[in-house]
Amino acid sequence: MDTQEVMLDKLTRKEVREALEAGRIKAAIIPVGSIEQHLEHLPLCHDIASCVYVAENVALKLYPQVVVAVPMNIGISEHHMMHKGTLSAKPGSFLAVLYDACECLIRHGIENILILNGHGGNVAPINASINQFRRRFPDSNLHCHSYWDFTPRDLAEKIMVTKSVPGHAQEYETAFALAIFPDAVRVDDMDDENSKFGTAEMGKALVEATIDRLTKFLADIIAGKNPSQINGL
Repeated sequence: MDTQEVMLDKLTRKEVREALEAGRIKAAIIPVGSIEQHLEHLPLCHDIASCVYVAENVALKLYPQVVVAVPMNIGISEHHMMHKGTLSAKPGSFLAVLYDACECLIRHGIENILILNGHGGNVAPINASINQFRRRFPDSNLHCHSYWDFTPRDLAEKIMVTKSVPGHAQEYETAFALAIFPDAVRVDDMDDENSKFGTAEMGKALVEATIDRLTKFLADIIAGKNPSQINGL
C-alpha cells in the first residue's frame, strides 16, 4: 500500500498476513467507547470518536508496528438510558465481545494488546475482569487504560479553568471535540457553563500531549519494558 493504513478492517487478508509473517505488527489497540448523551452540544458518538482518533494517531506514530482493531462503539451506559438515543450493552455481553476480540488477536500472534477506553462506564467492569483473561493467556501482554489517563495533569492544571479531566461533555471533552471534530459541536446549544470554557486551542494542546504520552507508553510495551501484571500475584 502507498498509504500508511493502521485500521485493521481496512487492510486485506494478504496485507495482514504478510505483515504478521514479516514481524512488522507488534501490538494492537482495541478502542472501546459508548453511544450516549453528551449534553445538548456534543454528538452521541463523542466517546468512541475521540478514542478512535487517539488510537489511530498513536498507531500512525508507531507505524507499521501497531494496528487498530474494529472499535466497540456500544459500551455500558445503562445510567444514561433515560436520554433518548443511548445504546447500552449488558456488562456480560460487552466483556464477552471484548475478550473474544483480544483472544482473536492473540491467536493471530499479536501478544501486545492495549484496550483503549473512552467511556467512564466501561472502566469498572473491565478492571474487575481483566485478570481472569490474563490468567487464561499468561504469555499475552494485555493492558487497559482510558485515553485521558495519558493527559498530563500539569498541562491540564495550566491551561484548563475547571481542571476536571475528563468530566462529562464539559470543558475537557468539549475542548477535545472542538479540536478534532469541530463541525460536530453544536455551539449554539451549549448550555453548560463549564463546557463553555473549552476551546479548540486548549483541545489541540490536550490532544497532542495525550497522543505523545500514549505513544511512549505503547512503544515501551512493544520494547518489553512494560509487561502487564496479574493483581494479587
